[in-house]
Amino acid sequence: MTTSAGRARHAVRAAIVVVVILTLALSIDFVASRDHSARGAVIGGIPASNRDTVELDSVIEELTTRSTQPVVLRTPEGSAEVAPAELGLTFDADATRARLLEQPRNPVTRFLALFGRHLDVEPVVTIDPGTMNKALDANRRSLEKAAVEGGVHYDGATPVGDEPAPGERVARQGAAAVLVDRWLDGTPVDLPMEPFSPTVSSAVVAATVAGPADRATSAPVKLVDRRKRTVEVPAGDIAEMLTFGPDGRGGLTPRVDEKTARKSLAAELDPSQRPAVSARFSLASGRPTVVPAVTGSKINWDKTLQALATTATADGGNRTADVVYDDVDPKLTTDAARKLGVNEMISEYTTDGFSSASGENIRLVAAEVDGALVLPGKVFSLNGHTGPRGTAEGYVDSTIINNGRAATAVGGGISQFATTLYNAAYFAGLEDVDHTEHAYYISRYPEAREATVFEGAIDLKFRNNTRHGVLIETSWSPSAVTVRLWGTKAFEVESITGERTDPTEPERIKLPKGDDCIASSGSKGFTTSNTRIIRDARTGQEVNRYTRTVRYAPEPIVKCI
Repeated sequence: MTTSAGRARHAVRAAIVVVVILTLALSIDFVASRDHSARGAVIGGIPASNRDTVELDSVIEELTTRSTQPVVLRTPEGSAEVAPAELGLTFDADATRARLLEQPRNPVTRFLALFGRHLDVEPVVTIDPGTMNKALDANRRSLEKAAVEGGVHYDGATPVGDEPAPGERVARQGAAAVLVDRWLDGTPVDLPMEPFSPTVSSAVVAATVAGPADRATSAPVKLVDRRKRTVEVPAGDIAEMLTFGPDGRGGLTPRVDEKTARKSLAAELDPSQRPAVSARFSLASGRPTVVPAVTGSKINWDKTLQALATTATADGGNRTADVVYDDVDPKLTTDAARKLGVNEMISEYTTDGFSSASGENIRLVAAEVDGALVLPGKVFSLNGHTGPRGTAEGYVDSTIINNGRAATAVGGGISQFATTLYNAAYFAGLEDVDHTEHAYYISRYPEAREATVFEGAIDLKFRNNTRHGVLIETSWSPSAVTVRLWGTKAFEVESITGERTDPTEPERIKLPKGDDCIASSGSKGFTTSNTRIIRDARTGQEVNRYTRTVRYAPEPIVKCI
């Protein structure tokens, strides 16, 4: 018969045997799993049990691939796909591999793993909460249920309250934890939510309807502009443009829709504005004098409409508000104009010998350019300054060079003005940016020192390379056109025309009589050059020397038969 003492000894022996067996099993497993991942390890749903570091490559590669794919975020309100970087998520592959190679310290956990129990291992993931919050803010419409703020709108001229309602938003702290935990599982991430209340209560809505909203449409409001003219804003118009929205402190504030307000008020108020007028130069006295600039005024609609709303909702009898204006500075102020140094003639050039039709076009373009001011460092473009030069602008048909021979077109003759302007800029020492000579030589122009223009294709451009302004003055008569440039003389210019070389004979052309045929006696083609030498006006020292070589084609001999 077994005594109680004997049973106790048997139990102790059995326990010792179990401990020995467990210790032996764990020891064998420890030796077998050294430098391997833990038995039963699962990471991101991927089996990773008892693998050495090389065998873990496929696991790490799969997690790395997942870390580059968009994260699908889900809430009861909807879903959104966001790039991991936009959520501030970062996956550390090396640290994750090291974590997988760690063995569990709990012997029970190791023992149970021998019998197939899973051991969840978390990948090493970090998140930047600030970046995550920006991404969630950007996807609020898809993921959150916005709270409905209290407010007031109008039905006709009657104020109607908009009742508030609670919303539901992503719980940001919990969302960060869930993203770290679930990001690399390869499945959509369900974000935790929390309710939130609107800032405006029903009581505030009711008080606004009965108070300021009702007062706003109780009578017209008068706006007084800078001319002291009064514009009456009817109550119905006020109701169309006015609402009440949250002020961020639990109250409601009046808001005027600018687009609606301007549709109603602009026709009467816009004429009260005054455009800014830049300073300019007058040559009436024979020398440049500054005509002072005029500061403009522009309606500040935001402040004007704030004044309108404040007046309309005020608890008092005065329903008159002033239109608010901002000053508009001119592009060129009086003081800046006076500092430009436009005080002496720096060059002058005249050409003559044009026909009446060409003369009309030259008169028009000269009038457009007269008074143009080229600021230091700026480029003057003849085409850019005048814009289109067609019949709508008053230009007429005159002679041009087309395909190597004379023809007619609207605006013909402008090249004579271009040559005159080019030479004025040339002798002022201004930088030649772009110019093109005529196809064949025209005797009234200096050789290799002339220019043609054609709208949209050929332009005349020069840069004001001085420290002072350059004012362009033009004068026209039926026989000549003159361009004078005013500023501060910086350069002395010498022009040297080269010899004619390589003469070529003109082609003989016979064309049917008519408007398309302009008879010509022709002229020889040749090559020549022009050298411009620029010297400092104060010291006489040479600052630039440039030679331009020009090849003129022969002007064809045209007979109209």
